Amino acid sequence: MTNQARRLGDDRAEGGCALSDIAAAATTLRQAAHDKTQRIRRITSQVKMLALNARIESSRVGEHGRGFTVVANEVGAVGEAIAGLARELEADVDGRIVGLQDQVSRLVTRAQGERLVDLALNAVELIDRNLYERTCDVRWWATDAALVACAADPEPATAAYAEKRLGVILSAYTVYLDLWLCDLDGRILATGRPDRFPGLRGQSVAQEPWFRQAAALASGDEYVAADIRAEPRLGGAQVATYCASVRRDGEASGGPLGVLAIHFDWEPQARAIVEGVRVAPEDRARTRVLLVDAGQRVIAASDGIGILSERLRFDRDDSASGVVPGRSGKGLVAYHRTPGYETYRGLGWYGVIVQGAG
Repeated sequence: MTNQARRLGDDRAEGGCALSDIAAAATTLRQAAHDKTQRIRRITSQVKMLALNARIESSRVGEHGRGFTVVANEVGAVGEAIAGLARELEADVDGRIVGLQDQVSRLVTRAQGERLVDLALNAVELIDRNLYERTCDVRWWATDAALVACAADPEPATAAYAEKRLGVILSAYTVYLDLWLCDLDGRILATGRPDRFPGLRGQSVAQEPWFRQAAALASGDEYVAADIRAEPRLGGAQVATYCASVRRDGEASGGPLGVLAIHFDWEPQARAIVEGVRVAPEDRARTRVLLVDAGQRVIAASDGIGILSERLRFDRDDSASGVVPGRSGKGLVAYHRTPGYETYRGLGWYGVIVQGAG
């Protein structure tokens, strides 16, 4: 946003007036101009009535009133001229004020839209930075010696040690629901929370899209980021799953031994972000802050409605950011596509602010 737009969008920029105050002042001025011209019309109406009465009286006295008739006619003409001037003045002032009000209205809408785009960008940037750390975590932990040993030789002893190691990691990183170590056939070898989510060891995830993509990774430097989904094996919780390949000797170029999948506890983290966007208190009731994925599916919502089920239809016009009218032309929809963060390219997600008409 330009500095000018930021100033326009500021409610009270450096002691100056808000645009809403200018609009209110223009409305007051318009009403004042109307009131004054109405008073002028009433006065000129009285003048013309006096002139008419004067002409009537002068006609009654005949020749002696002829000079007074001339004066009365002139007074009437002046009254007509003043009335015409009052009409022109009202029309001119009214037209100029209406034009000013239109300009202010457009500036208010533009500034409001640009501010909402900034808020949408802020929301998606915050989640991008958070998820960038997840990509680092999964690649780092996939090199852990206990996980490499278990993937290379999945005996009960190595599996037990790997499970213990995963539990230690989870105790320090509370944003994860669970961590799964899988072999190349998609069989779960070890998990981090067997007490909370029992019976997972030995289950197959071979048909999961995230596993198939992870099993095909070319090196330990790469990762897979799955779409947000509800994971039935974790009690139906909403998860963001990140995967990396476990490789021989823990080396990025080593031969693949298995897959490490980390399940980020999506719902509370995403909710904190969308609820934390700084919407003005007076606008909060008519504003939804959303994160939507590349398919425009709602994956987080400040009102908690439609998560993983609603598809937000709005015309993005293939632009990275913008403001479009809301449904039925009412309100605004502001959006900004993920810019990514560091080596995390993002998944084509958008931050979106939907604001109803005020």
